[in-house]
Amino acid sequence: MAKIVKTPTGEFSSYYGCYIILMAAAVFGGIIAWSAYAFYKQDQEIGKITVDEPVTFAAITLPPEVEKGLREKLSAFGTAAKDGKEARLDLTLDEINAIIQIAPDSGYGSYKDMVRVKSVNVEKNTLIADICLPLRKAKFWENKLRYLVAEGTYLISAATDGVDAKLVDISIPGKVAPSGFVDNLQVWTWIAPYRKQEPLGAMLKGVKSAKVTAAGLELGTR
Repeated sequence: MAKIVKTPTGEFSSYYGCYIILMAAAVFGGIIAWSAYAFYKQDQEIGKITVDEPVTFAAITLPPEVEKGLREKLSAFGTAAKDGKEARLDLTLDEINAIIQIAPDSGYGSYKDMVRVKSVNVEKNTLIADICLPLRKAKFWENKLRYLVAEGTYLISAATDGVDAKLVDISIPGKVAPSGFVDNLQVWTWIAPYRKQEPLGAMLKGVKSAKVTAAGLELGTR
């Protein structure tokens, strides 16, 4: 059988491969350039709604007997939650702020310097708070912070892994947050870091219901 020999009919050029490589490099470079532009543009927009110095919330000083009673109430509920027993915990706004004040470092800083709850929205199951959130600047190597000083809305929910709070909205008088800004903040889970701290973790996972009330917050193990 005769061997078939293919004879090129088109003109060959070594530049074709170079053209493809250059086109790929241009597309890749364009993506990087656009990403960098978008990043720095967003950084500029965030700079318009943040300040360089934090605000300071007034310290909460509880009378010894009041703090002792709150700790005992929390301990009793926490033990029931850890053991899977039925229990309910009702907290006022003052008690919520006191808990934030005495809570240990979450691993991301002390929340007493970041949030102060002031009101509720029962229909939306949210707590309204004054916030002062530390945010890094684009030049992260300078290790400088800026602060989001605003009114924040926290959605309270309970799932299979326990209760948590999610920042779902912010309000800054005379300013508008850039598109997607709040969505990026939602990756910051507020209560979840405490699940890594025992015995807090086991107690929090035992909380199966969380409801905002006119007085504050109601937590339950059922």
